[in-house]
Amino acid sequence: MQVHFPEESPVFDGASMLMRFVVHLDGEPVVCAITVEALEDHFGARSALEAMLCGAFERGRESIRAACEDAIRETGGSVVLHSGQFRLVDE
Repeated sequence: MQVHFPEESPVFDGASMLMRFVVHLDGEPVVCAITVEALEDHFGARSALEAMLCGAFERGRESIRAACEDAIRETGGSVVLHSGQFRLVDE
């Protein structure tokens, strides 16, 4: 399984309180996401304002990608990353 993260900015989905981003899985685009809560809890977003969330995503990009790749390899497809998935990394 080949996982590639294009250098694209995430997109805020306010209705779902998610930041969505594209991952290429074996050459096919797959939409994944991280919760606003995870960005606030672990990557310094001080509110759910889009600019704050984008900044937090950029600060955490490496950790977010690593957690996403691990989850994709476990599930074989699209994932939504939650705050609890980063607690082990923080400790």
